[in-house]
Amino acid sequence: MSAAVSPRRRSEVVDALRRGTVPSQGLDLLAVGLDRFSAALDKELDTVAGGGSVFKAIRGEYGSGKTFFTRHLAERALQRGMAAAEVQISETETPLHRLETVYRRVTESLRTASTPPSAFRSVLDSWLFTLEEDVLSTEPSLGDASPERLSEEVQELLDRRLADVTTKTPAFALALRAYHRAVTEGDGATADSLAAWLGGQPHIAAAAKRAAGVRGDLDHFGAMAFLQGLLLVLRDAGHPGLLLVLDEVETLQRMRGDVRDKALNAIRQLVDEIDSGRFPGLYLVITGTPAFYEGPSGVPRLPPLAQRLAADFATDARFDNPRAVQVRLGGFDERSLVEVGIKVRDLYAGGTEHSDRILREVDDDYVAQLSRAVTGSLGGKVGIAPRVFLKKLVGEVLDRVDQFPDFDPRQDYALTLRQDELSDVERQAAAAGSGPRRAAPASSADEVELDL
Repeated sequence: MSAAVSPRRRSEVVDALRRGTVPSQGLDLLAVGLDRFSAALDKELDTVAGGGSVFKAIRGEYGSGKTFFTRHLAERALQRGMAAAEVQISETETPLHRLETVYRRVTESLRTASTPPSAFRSVLDSWLFTLEEDVLSTEPSLGDASPERLSEEVQELLDRRLADVTTKTPAFALALRAYHRAVTEGDGATADSLAAWLGGQPHIAAAAKRAAGVRGDLDHFGAMAFLQGLLLVLRDAGHPGLLLVLDEVETLQRMRGDVRDKALNAIRQLVDEIDSGRFPGLYLVITGTPAFYEGPSGVPRLPPLAQRLAADFATDARFDNPRAVQVRLGGFDERSLVEVGIKVRDLYAGGTEHSDRILREVDDDYVAQLSRAVTGSLGGKVGIAPRVFLKKLVGEVLDRVDQFPDFDPRQDYALTLRQDELSDVERQAAAAGSGPRRAAPASSADEVELDL
């Protein structure tokens, strides 16, 4: 499989793992244990691409692979021609109760299969081009008409396409008309300002807003209509839907009580709007920890939301329903951790002239030894180990075997974990596993004791 991977795609995945981050693409090369979700997710993506809408809540502890899961889902959406956006919810920069800020982050992170973030301006221009093509296909004689006449026809078609949005948020349609006019007239400065305003950016030049007949900045209530308008623009530009991920929603548990309640109500409002059919083409995903879905500072604070997200997890995880509104990720076990390590090793080896030596020195048995060593250093908590394990495997083992012919990882490498390279959760696990005394670094993977 690795031999068929392009050098760029391989490099993007390996470089991300070396940094200790989840790759933004190429996740199908690493996916382990997600097959049980595939059929349900593909059906939901097809529903969205066909004009429906879906809401999904993902739950899992730290290290269970929530970010990996959502980015893998985003890749599947992009393969269908959809657009995707990922928004990290945070207490200060992107609070969930400020939907105008969430919308702005959506346009900033928007991407398509052919355009990286931010693809928003590209989508706008593609939409205008599609409108012109539709006008010319309806009335071919306009091909010989003046630019002014063609522009008028495009404006009329634009008005018809935006009729539903106009009734709720006239400002969105007004700005789009003015954007089209500025592009047609070659007024780049006004077009740039209006594109930014449509993307939810604040502090836009007053002259540009006057040209469009709009005032002020986007607010919380207008953001819902702007999202509706964005979905329409995406569809007419050839993208049948948008996968929107609101990641790390559990951070709202740390907010002040009244702010937290507003954020929970924002989620409830989005769920209800999706159920009502207001957002055709939207696949909305939120991620959070079990404490968010079950704890006193999370979803249970708002009973209507708790009712909408309720799912049965009392049975064995093998029988979880992947079609449910809320699904749980079980995280890695020892077998799956080794499996993903072998996939990474094979992917790395496929991109170097020293593949034979890499496969010989870093064989399956060594990958298993290293996974046990990392897990042991983190208190035996396999679910927390993947990020550190893959970072060590790529950056401290595979890179050295590739560059130094005499490097033997069994003899020359001793696993160490520094405090500054660990997250808070990983540091807590490492401290709990080491007990009252700081353990000396193991000289080999076999010296690490696992707390089983």
